[in-house]
Amino acid sequence: MDLLATLGRTLGFSLAAGVNLYATVAVLGLAARFDWVQLPEQFQVFNNPWVIGAAGVLYVVEFVADKIPWVDSIWDSVHTVIRPVGGALIAVAALGDASPVTVGLIALLGGTAAAGSHITKAGTRVAINTSPEPFTNWFASLAEDAFVIGLSLLTLKFPLLALLVSVTVLVMIGWLARRLWRWLRPGDPAPPV
Repeated sequence: MDLLATLGRTLGFSLAAGVNLYATVAVLGLAARFDWVQLPEQFQVFNNPWVIGAAGVLYVVEFVADKIPWVDSIWDSVHTVIRPVGGALIAVAALGDASPVTVGLIALLGGTAAAGSHITKAGTRVAINTSPEPFTNWFASLAEDAFVIGLSLLTLKFPLLALLVSVTVLVMIGWLARRLWRWLRPGDPAPPV
């Protein structure tokens, strides 16, 4: 059961970090700081006031940047490396003490999950930015913020449920990527809507 809870924390926080790293780190830091839930010892690294403050400031910057069409895509481009690395580091923190091989595997899992959610977010935003009105962008950004904060809180309190949600989201990302790939290949018919 401990293994599944650790896997739930790993995937939940990594997926959230791929969409918004700073909100994820801020939630982890505030939860550790104010004892909202009993966190494993390895999450105390997020308890530092400088880490919480930096994550909060960067979250506010991202919150604003995410609402401006095309600025959000530039922001996402800059974070193409940052979010997956952050997801990998959070995954390693979720693991705690383990063998070097296990740490490496968990870092790869966390980084891959974060990269998947990041690429999905960034690609969706590029598509949304083709719309002439800004409201779709605002709604997408607010939905992403709600997803990240909700998944982070769910992961803190109910890691097994977070595992189920994370696996479901990853399967959906994989299915959509496969459909898109088949559609983009020359000679394949467009997928039905």
